[in-house]
Formats: sequence, C-alpha cells, structure tokens
Amino acid sequence: MLTISAAEVDSALTFPGLVETLRTAFRDGAVQPVRHHHGVERPDGAASTLLLMPAWTDFNAAGTSAGGHIGVKIVTVSPDNNAIGKPAVMGLYLLLDGVTGEPEALIDGQRLTQWRTACASALAASYLARQDASSLLVIGAGALSPFLAKAHSAVRPIKSIRIWNRTQANAEKVAAALRAEGLPANVAGDLDAELGEADIVASATISNTPLVKGALLKPGAHVDLVGGFTPAMRESDDDAISRARVFVDTRAGATKEAGDIVQPLASGILKPEAIIADLHELARGEKQGRQSDGEITLFKSVGAALEDLAAGIAVYKALR
Repeated sequence: MLTISAAEVDSALTFPGLVETLRTAFRDGAVQPVRHHHGVERPDGAASTLLLMPAWTDFNAAGTSAGGHIGVKIVTVSPDNNAIGKPAVMGLYLLLDGVTGEPEALIDGQRLTQWRTACASALAASYLARQDASSLLVIGAGALSPFLAKAHSAVRPIKSIRIWNRTQANAEKVAAALRAEGLPANVAGDLDAELGEADIVASATISNTPLVKGALLKPGAHVDLVGGFTPAMRESDDDAISRARVFVDTRAGATKEAGDIVQPLASGILKPEAIIADLHELARGEKQGRQSDGEITLFKSVGAALEDLAAGIAVYKALR
C-alpha cells in the first residue's frame, strides 16, 4: 500500500487534467451514498464535525468486473483549530481494490480535498462562466483559496485575481503566494465594490451570514459557493438566489446539507424545479449551462464522494 503525502499529490495532478478527470467521472458516474455527517460535541462546549464519504466504481454502469476501486474519505472539521494555527479541515483518503478490497493507497485527505473541490468548481465554471470571464474575486483566505484561483484560471482567461478576507493580512499572504507563481493576484478592498466588478465570485468560507449580496452582482457574473457544508451555513443571500440560474454538484447533497440551497427552499425563495442541473446532467449534456452572456449563474457544491474517488484514482495511477 502506498502512503501518499500532500507534496506527492501536488506532483501527481494538474488543474486542467483533474478538471477533465472529474468531467469524465461525472459523465460515467459511480456509486456514492450520501455522506455520513456527525456532530462531535466536546465538554468545553465546542464541537467538531465528522464526515465519512464512501464511493465505489459502478460496475453495472461501466460494464466491467475488473479494474474498479472503492474509496472512503474520513474528514473532521474543527473551526476552533484556526486559533491554534492548525487547519480547520483534517482528513485521510483510503483507496481500495474494487474487487478484493485490498488497500492500495492512503492519501493526504486535506490536499486531495483542496484539489478536487477547486477543480469541481472549475468544471462547473466551464459550463456556467462566460467564455471571456477575466476577473476573479475569491472570498476567504483559507487553504482552499489559492486552489480556487488556480483552478478557475485553468478554464477561463483570468487576468485579475482579487482576494478578500476579514483579516487583510491573511489575504495578502495568499495573494503574495499566487504572485510568486506568476498569477495576477492582489488584495481586495471593499467587498461590496468588488462584488460589482467580478466576472467570477468564488466564496470559500464557513460563514453563517451571507457575504455575497445578489443585488450587487453585475449581469453575466458567475457565483461559485464552496464553503458552507451545513444547513446553517450560508454565503449568499436571497437576492443572489433570486437573480441567478441555480446549479449544484449533486442534488441529493446540496438539497440536504447546503444552507445556500436548503434555506431558500424552506422559505420558498427557491423552488426545487428551479435547480436547473447538477454536474452529472451538465457533463452528460442532458441540461444546458449558461444560455446568454447577460445572465447570472450560481453553483453550489457541498462535495461529492465521486470527486474524491476520481482524484484518488488519478493520484494512485500516477504514483504507483
């Protein structure tokens, strides 16, 4: 069994390559039960979240009985970790032979998550963002933010990347790291003003208070929401939902776990039939993405185990 570090994940993947790997995965499908989601309360009153995300090759769909894989990601989310300088999200990915169950690889789950989450957003943007989208606003300066910047830059001609964070110093660290890699990144100023200028808005926070104000979005904007993963978390307001054509990574996950979808559904702002498509339908050509340069599109992801499986297989094949 291989033990694969974050640095080795980085060496095995490219952003354009993983976007296409995920496109194929969503087109072909896999068996992916809705993830297990458990709150872990502690005596001090704080709480963590334990997520278990299994998936395996759909042999019936693939028409084969060999060469498949089983995978499961074990993730913890502990928001208090930021106060002690540790990532809020921790995790490991276990990849198994699909027939024998033999362990094949134990992969750094944090890095795999960063890659697949950002590339799933870029995959969605390949259907939903304007072809000439050149300005990107990233809200949040956590570990995922540079991956989002690079992934979106892999599918659209991004000429300006603005990083906004409540703590400006953290935004500057991300922007400086991106500039060191040759990307046109700078710190964003007033968030409301930035929202009115961006062609693509990618938000990666765990905020319960909406940061993306729909009334400020310009015609033709694409909104990419990746941070919230519980019904209580919400990064966009009702105006954003009302003004946009809404898409999700998976209907089962987004309508159960994503506050940006669950709350508008509960209030009636969003009707179930107004969720136009998920990534399966877009990748298979069953539903159309962007229809005009003037419309606003919104994509909400909560993460799909299929993404981890596809990315994990790609890493394993590159390094075995």
